[in-house]
Amino acid sequence: MKTKTYLVLLLVSMMFGVGGMQASTPQRIIFETDMGNDVDDALGLDLLYRYQNEGRIRLLAVMLNKPGSAPVEYMDILNTFYGHPNMPIGKITHGANCENDGVNYAKSVCQMKDAAGKPLFKRSLSNYKSLIESPQLYRRILSNQADHSVTIISTGFSTNLARLLQSKADRYSRLNGRELVARKVKRLVIMGGSFSHENPEYNILRDVPAADYVFHHWPTPLITSPFEVGEGILFPGQIITDYKGKPHPVIEGYKAYLKMPYDRPTWDITAILYAVEGGKWFGLSERGQITTQPNGRTLFTPSARGKQQYLTTTPEQAQGILKRFKALFKF
Repeated sequence: MKTKTYLVLLLVSMMFGVGGMQASTPQRIIFETDMGNDVDDALGLDLLYRYQNEGRIRLLAVMLNKPGSAPVEYMDILNTFYGHPNMPIGKITHGANCENDGVNYAKSVCQMKDAAGKPLFKRSLSNYKSLIESPQLYRRILSNQADHSVTIISTGFSTNLARLLQSKADRYSRLNGRELVARKVKRLVIMGGSFSHENPEYNILRDVPAADYVFHHWPTPLITSPFEVGEGILFPGQIITDYKGKPHPVIEGYKAYLKMPYDRPTWDITAILYAVEGGKWFGLSERGQITTQPNGRTLFTPSARGKQQYLTTTPEQAQGILKRFKALFKF
């Protein structure tokens, strides 16, 4: 009887977990980022690794859509610091011209030295030029995933996503890019666009043709966290100024980006919060189609057959999201 009882309890624990609630399978995530343009991308990777440590997600790779050596090196620093030195990184060449759009905090952190004049932060990779292009890495990783299992979170330009859709069959898969995405990707969650402002949003503006192509050809559900959502929820810079621990590449990046102290809109991390924790924090538009104008402005047309939606927030929801971020970001 004891043996049978033990077996029953073991099966129950495997099915439902020790707390009696059904154990969930970690979401499979690929993170697409213009790391180095705005510090919310660095906060975003920190948040993703927090979720990974909690068992909520499995981060499969990071794709860079900001060209240059600093984004790749800074990503290597972050992966090493967070204990994931073998995290695949996809690079981009001939991408958006954005090097001088703001303070490149990634470059600043890469150049930091300790008291002995040595690099302040450890690296794991020795040859960044050997990294493969992001669309190729997408194809390699997606081909090995279960059907409809991967969430892509994009917090930068759409260049890599458009190139992925346009890619052809190769050694990784006999499917072309659009077919591969339709087979393997569950949904795309992006930070991009604006539906209550006349001005174009930065992530769209820097590569309008790519964004337009993705909005017209992406085959799975697509949800965007628009400019106005993140603009209305400010990351509290006090979290950074209160930090007293050892040198931290995200903390140092935040300090290097703008004159301290400052609070920063949560554009990228709202998209990540939605992708991982779901819609309980947000409102969601009706279904429809997002399109872009030549000047980068985004428009939304409702359609019952549409696969695209955008996030919204009430003042009460915004306060709840801010409270959630304060609980999540414990450096």
